[in-house]
Amino acid sequence: IERGSSMLAFFANLFGYVLNFIYEIVKNYGLAIIIFSILVKLLMIPMSIKQQKTMKKSQKIQSKMKEIQFKYKNNPEMLNKATQELYKSENMSPFSGCFSAIIQIILLFAVFYLVRSPLTYMKKVDTSVTNKYTKIIRENDLSTNSAYPEIEIIRELDNIKELKNKQTETNTEESENQQEKTDLSEINDEELNSLYINMDFLGLNLAQVPTRSSDWKAYIIPILYVLVSIISLRVVNNTNKKNKKDKPEENKDEKSLAKPEDDFDPMEQMNKNMNMMFPVMYLAVALIAPLGLALYWLMNSLLMIVERLILNKLLKDEEEN
Repeated sequence: IERGSSMLAFFANLFGYVLNFIYEIVKNYGLAIIIFSILVKLLMIPMSIKQQKTMKKSQKIQSKMKEIQFKYKNNPEMLNKATQELYKSENMSPFSGCFSAIIQIILLFAVFYLVRSPLTYMKKVDTSVTNKYTKIIRENDLSTNSAYPEIEIIRELDNIKELKNKQTETNTEESENQQEKTDLSEINDEELNSLYINMDFLGLNLAQVPTRSSDWKAYIIPILYVLVSIISLRVVNNTNKKNKKDKPEENKDEKSLAKPEDDFDPMEQMNKNMNMMFPVMYLAVALIAPLGLALYWLMNSLLMIVERLILNKLLKDEEEN
């Protein structure tokens, strides 16, 4: 688990350099996330093209696969051997989609790390500094949300500044409880400015967590994400149906080998279930995570629709030529 966390932290740190570079140019966290999303999608295009080609190739050999399954249904050893030979002859790997899935999972969690702790991974603020401000927030009861301490710091910066300005410099004896508190007069403006990130995006505060906010506007991005995800699913399903219709007719002997129930493709059904499950899972996380994460997922879904439509058109033209 520690090794996995270290790897995700490494990628979050790497992405943080990119996101901060963009932020320093545009000076807006939301806009920086949008540009970051586009850059990530552009970098992933070669992998997406390969994945699309693999999917199309996989659909084309389904009839041959069903023929093998029917022919050797009572001989698992021969079935395994014939399947391997089929993949070899088609220059395909049964695990060809795994690498892409692993990359997507790494991206998902690395971006979550980044958005959860932007001061650590994006602004490169020292842990001792973030711990100090988390302590100040607790001491002064500014916030009760302990899940995202760095988001709390960004959200409560104005209140911390106000407390600092109000604190009187006296030499009078303080109570034991007061002595335990952090002396706000020691805080300098340069340090406070290093913690600032402009989270205001089109009237939305991206430091908000929907389920912990009383502002109804905090739900706008998660709701938009659900709607875009539904559209994305429809695009994927319609594309798969078109690809099936475009498949050349197999010979009658081959068709006669397959029974009606053989039309059921477990791999396709599994992909369909996963496509339906992930948006629900992402929505559940988006409601309890800072809005910056939901914005990234929303952009990712929008870009996925555009990518799918463009790649399908390009690959179709390539096949026709």
